[in-house]
Amino acid sequence: MVKLRLKRTGKKKAAFYRIVAIDARVKRDGEYIELIGTYNPINGDVKIDQEIAFKWLQNGAQPTDTVRNLLSKAGLMTKLHNEKQAVKKDSAKPKKGK
Repeated sequence: MVKLRLKRTGKKKAAFYRIVAIDARVKRDGEYIELIGTYNPINGDVKIDQEIAFKWLQNGAQPTDTVRNLLSKAGLMTKLHNEKQAVKKDSAKPKKGK
């Protein structure tokens, strides 16, 4: 299973995180599949490549709680929810037959 989670970098007492797509069995700072963005908690700076993040969410990647909050603030979780609702409405429409 793929997770979207934070990978810690930076100095001691000056954390800096990368938001990555990673296999759930890999350790926190292990090798990741794809870089999605960065998060600096010291000044609150968040940079997310929305296309890549949205692709991973559509393919079933599960974000951790912190990453979910960051994605929500960027508007991606709402976008994903609206997309799923649109697909659900399209599949719920009755098919016209002859």
